Amino acid sequence: MKKTMLAGTSIALIALFSPLQETFAAENNGKGEVRKIDNIAHRGASGYAPENTIAAFDKAVKMKSDYIEIDVQRTKDGELVIIHDNKVDRTTDGTGYVKDLTFDQIRNLDAGSWKGEEFTGEKVPTFDEILDRYRGRTGILIELKNPELYPGIEESVAHELKDRNLDKPRNEKIIVQSFNFDSMKKMDRLLPRVPVGVLTSSRSHTTEQALKEFSTYAEYFNPNYGIVSKDLVDRVHSLDMKIASWTVRSQATADFLVDMNVDGIITDYPDYVDPRK
Repeated sequence: MKKTMLAGTSIALIALFSPLQETFAAENNGKGEVRKIDNIAHRGASGYAPENTIAAFDKAVKMKSDYIEIDVQRTKDGELVIIHDNKVDRTTDGTGYVKDLTFDQIRNLDAGSWKGEEFTGEKVPTFDEILDRYRGRTGILIELKNPELYPGIEESVAHELKDRNLDKPRNEKIIVQSFNFDSMKKMDRLLPRVPVGVLTSSRSHTTEQALKEFSTYAEYFNPNYGIVSKDLVDRVHSLDMKIASWTVRSQATADFLVDMNVDGIITDYPDYVDPRK
């Protein structure tokens, strides 16, 4: 069920007066309107601090990002944690699959020193820690990472959001996205008032038929920038969806996406997305 039908005018009013909307781009879209491009910090300001850590998320907030993007997985004993890879090897001093490790095992890992000595001791955060620390300070784009590995993770995420009244559009900005489309259909049923996004890097998902199917349950179509074109953006918009593209790691890519008229830019470097351009 499309959330735009449920939320109506109240969402528009909240968006208009939200402090998170103060970074409107000064670019005019030719119709006398000011166009908003959301600045979404990919795993936090991960170009400057270790990804998916408090250091990276705090840096993103300091850089006035509109959203932080987080990756949610689940430990062996059922704790929702924020980490991108299925294994802890790349971003911590540990080894093994997230699903095979307990929360205490993961919590004792160093998730920062690989990025620099100044980040030594950074921990893998929990989902509830991120919600409690950043709600009201910035929007949160929640990616369910490989949810097929974690049966029931959708219900767990929905529970944490509902417990904080974050399933209501009048509260802080929350979006849930995944490459797993069935998972997002499920999230749409569990949280009918929370925007859902589908992630893809495949052109096969940009056909008219595919986009129409996505639009029946998703508010966001979020592709890799390599398949973005003005025609695609226009077709997504014509179906009453928004488009946020990833992952920006250069100024040239950020500028390209601005020119393409996307609604959000997911970037390791929030300062590449200057809303005043």
